[in-house]
Amino acid sequence: MSLMRVGACLALAILLSAAASADERRFALIVCGAAGGPDYATQYDRWGTDVSKTLIENLKFDPTFVTLLSDSKSTEKASTAENVRRAIGAIGTRMTREDVLFVLLIGHGTFDGTDAKFNLVGPDLESAEWSALFKGVPGHVVIVNTSSASFPFLERLSAPGRIVITSTDSPAQRYDTVFAGYFIRALVDPSADLDKNDRVSIWEAFASASAGVRRYYQQRGQLSTEHALLDDNGDGIGNEVTTPGDDGSLAARTYLDETLPGSLPTDEVLLKLLQRKSTIEAELEDLKIRRQFLTRPEYAKEFERLMIELSQVSHDIRARTKS
Repeated sequence: MSLMRVGACLALAILLSAAASADERRFALIVCGAAGGPDYATQYDRWGTDVSKTLIENLKFDPTFVTLLSDSKSTEKASTAENVRRAIGAIGTRMTREDVLFVLLIGHGTFDGTDAKFNLVGPDLESAEWSALFKGVPGHVVIVNTSSASFPFLERLSAPGRIVITSTDSPAQRYDTVFAGYFIRALVDPSADLDKNDRVSIWEAFASASAGVRRYYQQRGQLSTEHALLDDNGDGIGNEVTTPGDDGSLAARTYLDETLPGSLPTDEVLLKLLQRKSTIEAELEDLKIRRQFLTRPEYAKEFERLMIELSQVSHDIRARTKS
């Protein structure tokens, strides 16, 4: 392909991206569920306020398109099943096929052996009921369930063209999670912009939050009780950031901010490189933990292998982002 044709294709991609963003509107539903105690109430309120502020002030969401429900005494603002249904229904009537809906669930989750629930104020909604609520919603939907025992939500809510993230990879993981705080922070964290296009995609926020959670447990010398999964190919299986599989392509091209002129989403080659880099970094962190069980030569050999591969992958990423 000639340089002229390459330039023409690049220009067309930019124009198409700009045209799509002109028609795209961004909606958000943040649900902070039943707290179950003052400490949790304080934590969930802070996360809910932080993400609302981030969406409106940093990512330039229309304030009227951001709905926050919480463990509140206000009838209209409480995170009840009725208000959740009403909010999703109202957003669905306003959305078009070009719009984006971001849903963030913050709180406790339970699993009874058959189905998972997200704890609301009053009666809860099962994952199957949540799935039914989104069936009639047009546009692109991003659902992030940061609660414990959230894995069944990935299985139930997965659909073609939809991104679903859960903070756990098993319904048996019923301990309180910290994924929410890291994910919210990553949405506007420059260090989360792995492809250096001055934007943070959903996949980059997922990758950054996953790394943050991993460090959180390692620094405390604890076994991690949460392993976040992302599904964006509709198969309901999902993958961790360190085992990407077939997931990640849609999430790497999905953003919550306004499109920047000349900013292109991550391409497939770059995505695979970034995924591999995340895996190597996780292996290095794991190696440091296992160091006491290895001989000095064994540790040195494995460390050298990983560092050489990390250096090569980092070189390829830099070359790709500069092209």
